[in-house]
Amino acid sequence: MKRKLVIAAVAASVVIGGGTAVAFADDEARTGAAEVRAAGPVAADRAEGSTASSSKATAAEVIAAALRHTPGTAVGADREDDGADAGTWHVDVVQADGVERTVAVSPDTGKVIGVHRDTDDADDARADLAALKGADVDAREAALAVAAKGAVTDVDLDDDDRATVWSVDTAKAGEWQVDVRTGKVTQELDD
Repeated sequence: MKRKLVIAAVAASVVIGGGTAVAFADDEARTGAAEVRAAGPVAADRAEGSTASSSKATAAEVIAAALRHTPGTAVGADREDDGADAGTWHVDVVQADGVERTVAVSPDTGKVIGVHRDTDDADDARADLAALKGADVDAREAALAVAAKGAVTDVDLDDDDRATVWSVDTAKAGEWQVDVRTGKVTQELDD
């Protein structure tokens, strides 16, 4: 009888201890944060030794993290250069209802650290969605396409000229354009 009681007590301890360990080990689902890891060509985004590349999270990774947290269409992403937010990535996401939100992502962890609604850009948000209608290349893919050229610091939708393109800046290799329909990458020449 004592043997059965001891076995039952040990088994209960293992189950309770294991459940507690699992609960404390994975709090991602409760916080809404998402960590992103680089693989393959994304790692090229980290190749340069500039301040921009000291970030552990690449442009493509932060765009993916922002979209997992705030579903919609990414219309831009940039690393803040100065101020209290220096180094933090800001990803502009237009949701299906036309509301634009700016998602702040940590450059070190690739986790979302804040979101706020942009109330003054409703017309711009709708125009961005219209410009991307029929596009085959999104902001994340544009960042990946240019990552081999250098550490990506900025990805913005540019529909002011003849064609709609992603304008992608790198830390040292200049500015590039990625066609939203074909994915063709061309260097942006100074005017």
